[in-house]
Amino acid sequence: QLQASGGGLVQTGGSLRVSCAAFGRTVSNYAMAWFRQAPGKERQFVAAINWSGDRTKYADSAKGRFTISRDNTKNTLYLQMNSLKPEDTAVYYCAAKYATVLSDSRWWWPIWGQGTLVTVSS
Repeated sequence: QLQASGGGLVQTGGSLRVSCAAFGRTVSNYAMAWFRQAPGKERQFVAAINWSGDRTKYADSAKGRFTISRDNTKNTLYLQMNSLKPEDTAVYYCAAKYATVLSDSRWWWPIWGQGTLVTVSS
C-alpha cells in the first residue's frame, strides 16, 4: 500500500514537498514515480526514479522545477516542487513497480497510492 501526503494550498512561485510512504511492503527494490491528474484531464506523468535513486526521468513540465528523490531506509518517496504555477494544480499520485527500468506511461505502473491534492493559487 502506498500513501501520499503533504499536499495543500500554496501561492504561485511557492514550494511544496509531497511524500509517499509504503506500508506492508518494502519498496527499496522498486522503481517509483509521481503522476498528477487535474480536474477533467487525464493522469499525466511527472517524474520517476529507479530503486537506488541514481537514475531519474522527468516530464518537460517538471524539469528544472521539481526534484524526485527517495529514502529507502524510510520506505518513502518524495517530490520537491519549486516555482509552482497554477497549472500545477492537481491530485498527485505515487506509483511503484518491481522493475529496473523507468516508464512515463501510466499503464506500466501496477501499484498506486490514493493521491494528495496540490492547489496553486494565482
